[in-house]
Amino acid sequence: MNFFDKLNQAISQNQSLLFVGLDPNPEMMPSCYQTDDTITGLWNWLQFIISETVDKTCAYKPTLGFYEALGASGIELLQKTIASIPGNIPIILDAKHSDLNTSSIFARTVFSQWGVDAVTLNPYAGQDHIAPFLVYPDKAVFVLCCTSNLGAKTLQQYPSDSPFYLQVVKESKNWGTPEQLCLEVGTTDPNILASIRETAPERTIMVRSIWAIDSNLEKILMAGLNSNGEGLLIPVPQDMLARENLSQEICSLQEDINQARTSIISQGSTCSLWLPDVCVLNQHPYQDLILQLYDIGCILFGDFVQASGATFPYYIDLRTIISNPQVFNQVLSAYEDILKTLKFDRIAGIPYGSLPTATGLALRMNFPMIFPRKEVKAHGTRRVIEGDFRAGENVVVVDDILISGKSVMEGAQKLESAGLNVNDIVVFIDHEQGVKEKLKANGYLAYSVLGISEIVNTLYQAGRINEEQFLRFNHEC
Repeated sequence: MNFFDKLNQAISQNQSLLFVGLDPNPEMMPSCYQTDDTITGLWNWLQFIISETVDKTCAYKPTLGFYEALGASGIELLQKTIASIPGNIPIILDAKHSDLNTSSIFARTVFSQWGVDAVTLNPYAGQDHIAPFLVYPDKAVFVLCCTSNLGAKTLQQYPSDSPFYLQVVKESKNWGTPEQLCLEVGTTDPNILASIRETAPERTIMVRSIWAIDSNLEKILMAGLNSNGEGLLIPVPQDMLARENLSQEICSLQEDINQARTSIISQGSTCSLWLPDVCVLNQHPYQDLILQLYDIGCILFGDFVQASGATFPYYIDLRTIISNPQVFNQVLSAYEDILKTLKFDRIAGIPYGSLPTATGLALRMNFPMIFPRKEVKAHGTRRVIEGDFRAGENVVVVDDILISGKSVMEGAQKLESAGLNVNDIVVFIDHEQGVKEKLKANGYLAYSVLGISEIVNTLYQAGRINEEQFLRFNHEC
C-alpha cells in the first residue's frame, strides 16, 4: 500500500486529521518519566504517547533532529520507536533534509532500512534534490514551502506581489504526483494557507505552528481544507503530549476539528461527508464504520422477515454502501485486513450483493477476480464461472452477510466443480447462528469482519439504539 492510500485509510478509520509528533525532547518530558537513564525515560514517554493516540491519529511524525541530538543511542531510539508504531499508521520523518550530495543514500536509509512512509525535505536545491526520494513509488515527500518564524519573512514573502513561498509551491507541483509530493506549511496566518491551497488544490498539506495564542482553528481549516473537506493534516499541540489525560484531550480536540469540518464542507460536494458525534474510550476498532452503517440505513431495527422465513428484530442491507465512497472504502479496508492473512490465487464474489466488494478488493489487492453465476444462461458460452482461471488454483470466496450459509456454500461448490480449490470464505457480517461451524464441517474456514452482537453492543454504547432494542436483541438472538 502506498503512502497516500495508507494515510487516507488511517484518516477514514480513525476519523482524524491529527498527526502526532514523536519528539524525544528532554525539556518537554513529564517528570514521571525522568530517571537517571534519559533514553529509557524518553522511550517510556514515547510509548505512552503512541498507546494513547493510536486510534485517534492519522500519522506519526518523529523529528530526526531530536534523536540526532542524543547521539548514537538517539538513533537507536528512533529505530525502536519506528518499529513500535502499528503498521496501519503512516510515519512521516521530519528531517528537512537539504543536502543534494547525500540525498540518494539518505532516501535509501529512511525508506528501505528504517521503513518510514514519507519524509520532509527542503526544496532550495530544486528538483535534483527531490528526485532520489521519488523513485520509491510507495513513499512520499513533504516539501517545505513556508515557515512561521519571523526571520524568514524577508525571503519567503519576497517579492510581495508574487512571494517566493508560492513559487516553491508552483514549481514543486511539477516534480511529482499529488500522491507522492505533498506540502509542509508553517503559519498562523490563514491568508497564507489559503493562497497555498488555491495554488495547489490537489495537494495534501501538513500544517505546522497553528497553535498560537491568537490562532483561529476554524479559519485555518477553512483556508487549508480542499473542496471535499480533506487534504489537511493538523498537529497535536506539543504541550498536550505531556499531559496525563492525553487520550481524553485528543478526543476533545478531534471532536472540535470534525465539528468545524462539518460546518465548512463545500456545498458543491457531490457526496455527503459523515463525521462522528461520539467519542468512546476503549472503542471497538470499527466503531465509526458501524455507526456510519447505521446512520445511512444499512442496519435497521424492528420486525423483519428473512428469506428463510424467520423473524429477526433487525435487518441488514449493505447494498447502499456502493453509493457512499467514504463508507465503501472503509468496508474494503476491513475485508483487506483479513484477506492479507490468507493465501489464494483469485478472489471470487457471490452474486449479486458482493460483486462490487469483490471487484474493489481485486483492484485494491491486485488479484484477479472470478465469480460463479447465480444461474446459467441457455445461450452464449453457458459458463458456470465467469472470468479466467486454471484448475487447481486456490480461490477465496467473498460474500456480504452470513445468515444460513446456503448461498455462499452453493457458490463455493460451483467453483469446486470447475476444478478450483476453496478453503476460505470471508464475509462482512456474521449473524452468529452457528453457520461458521456448519461451514467448517463442510471443509470451509469462515472469517467475518463483524459479528451482529458486536454491532448491536457498539450501537447501544454509542446511544444509537435504546435499551429496549438492545434487550430485545439479546433476548431473541
